[in-house]
Amino acid sequence: MTTEQIYSLYSQYPKVETDSRKIEEGCLFFALKGEKFNGNQFAAEALEKGAAYAIIDEKGFYLDERTVLVDDVLEALQSLAHYHRQQLGIPVLAITGSNGKTTTKELIASVLSKKYKIAYTRGNLNNHIGVPLTILQMDWDTEIGIIEMGANHAGEIGELCAIADPDFGIITNIGIAHLEGFGSFEIIKKTKSELYWHVNNKKGTIFYNRDNPVLVELAEKVEKKISFGIDNADFIGKYISSLPYIHAQLCFPEINLDIKTNLIGDYNFENLLAAACIGKYFDVAPLDIQSALASYQPQNNRSQLIEKNGIKIVMDAYNANPTSMKASINSFLSAFPSSRYLILGDMLELGDKSFEEHTAILEKISSYALEDVFLVGPIFKKVAENYAYKAFLNYGELISYLQQHPIKKGAILIKGSRGIQLEKVIEYL
Repeated sequence: MTTEQIYSLYSQYPKVETDSRKIEEGCLFFALKGEKFNGNQFAAEALEKGAAYAIIDEKGFYLDERTVLVDDVLEALQSLAHYHRQQLGIPVLAITGSNGKTTTKELIASVLSKKYKIAYTRGNLNNHIGVPLTILQMDWDTEIGIIEMGANHAGEIGELCAIADPDFGIITNIGIAHLEGFGSFEIIKKTKSELYWHVNNKKGTIFYNRDNPVLVELAEKVEKKISFGIDNADFIGKYISSLPYIHAQLCFPEINLDIKTNLIGDYNFENLLAAACIGKYFDVAPLDIQSALASYQPQNNRSQLIEKNGIKIVMDAYNANPTSMKASINSFLSAFPSSRYLILGDMLELGDKSFEEHTAILEKISSYALEDVFLVGPIFKKVAENYAYKAFLNYGELISYLQQHPIKKGAILIKGSRGIQLEKVIEYL
């Protein structure tokens, strides 16, 4: 069946599902395959639960006219999403970067929703499956699409751009992340910059941080661009403080607006500025931009400040890489000058650089006055043999220790890769 024919079905049944446990009446079920599952095996179940059609790619699971046989289900999903995006013809903004892309996406969505009906990436569904699913959630009422793009191997951003075909793009930053998949910083840089080249080839516009030398260098080759920064930029903002929440000033042509946010971490200032710059470009009123950014509440263990039993907990453990780890530590130490604790989890997917990068973190913190440091994960535990820090193989071991030796006052930074599951420690603080 061709993409156009599947699109005819999608036009009648515009709800797409890839999880047979979440089937809704009248949806299209795409039987995707993974390392540990074969969606074709659940096609019959999906139809029994009310799916209008099941798209499969193995003949053995064909049931009747309600099963649509294609060569590859994932390619069919991606082609359908691309076709739908072309039919809609709306402006699409894509966001990528090593750190901060989800927060930036949420901030931009908050701002643009003040004026437009938007559709945007929910959570972090930012890969080869999440991007097409996001596009297929857009309908004829959608005025602007906002798509987050993640990558853990070379060329992936280019592949996602081929599906989403963005008119606008922003790279939050380019740092050391997913080295295991990329191999080197230069390959990370090349892959992230694929967003710039796609937008440029389409005669679209990029937004970039004028204070980031790597992005400035890449932006030089882009024809249509808008900069933001603290000076010498198209849109200017002034950082005031983050003790602990960010206080800043946004400078519009007609007015300068002070803004007090619910964001912690001075590293979030550039994300805030990006959202304001993009809002200005799309003619959102300055006061609406101010209101949207001031009311935004971080979620999902990203830059959250939690107060519990007299302790201030900075929860920033959704993900971690060397760049974000250093930024979080710097910001935390600036915001809390005394009685400070660190709970740090392994930074995953660093490949051959893992031992070196974890050692660099411990070298960095060794010069600071800290009440205590708790390291969690097999990598940190191995590296910590050369340091006088408490190290635990997993979060369970740390919890057992904290139950016997509770922290009773002060401030705690919790930072680590999602796979270390440090969010489970909060209950025991």
